[in-house]
Amino acid sequence: MSEPSTRDHEIAHPVFATLYDWLPQAFLLAPHRSYLVADLSGRVLELGCGTGDMFPFVADIDTSAIEYHAIEPDPHMRTRAARTARDLGLDVTLQDARAESLPYPDDSFDVVLASVVFCTIQDPDAAIDEVARVLKPGGEFRFFEHVHADGWQGTGQQLLNPLWERVAGGCQLTRETVPRFVGHDAFAVDEIERLEFGIFPATPFVRGTLRRRRDSVLG
Repeated sequence: MSEPSTRDHEIAHPVFATLYDWLPQAFLLAPHRSYLVADLSGRVLELGCGTGDMFPFVADIDTSAIEYHAIEPDPHMRTRAARTARDLGLDVTLQDARAESLPYPDDSFDVVLASVVFCTIQDPDAAIDEVARVLKPGGEFRFFEHVHADGWQGTGQQLLNPLWERVAGGCQLTRETVPRFVGHDAFAVDEIERLEFGIFPATPFVRGTLRRRRDSVLG
């Protein structure tokens, strides 16, 4: 019998979910999360919403122009996200799902958001394929992610990654996220910016917007 896919494994990190909102890095991310929600309109999907740390930024904009959906596979994170949405009075359709297998039809969304989530997705290549599938032609994929560093920091990340993965909810320090995104045939690059900030070992960050090509043909 073949080994089960890692995507079949349960995702549940109760301690990390409890501590997540108290991590010092979270306070540094606010300007970049504001970038993700600027001028949002139409049907929007957030991947891996965690405890709902993007929700206050969404609640601060004109939500009458959007229909907001979010997925989160970790039940402990999802429970806290639902409470955050209730406290904010934010209307969110929150589902138990993984980015590698999105429960939506093709061409469903105008915008897909990813905020510090591709570092934890078990199969990032499958996830970016799914983003392309559920985006409408011309739709935007907006992201803000920490990535593998250069030089001594990159070496340090490689050494720390096995331990970091265990204590940080499966987060990977060494993901080469930008080549994976820009190399996908379905997307054209609107903008990408590398941000040399953050607290080691989760640094640097990249943020940007890709757009699904109108002539893209998905397999």
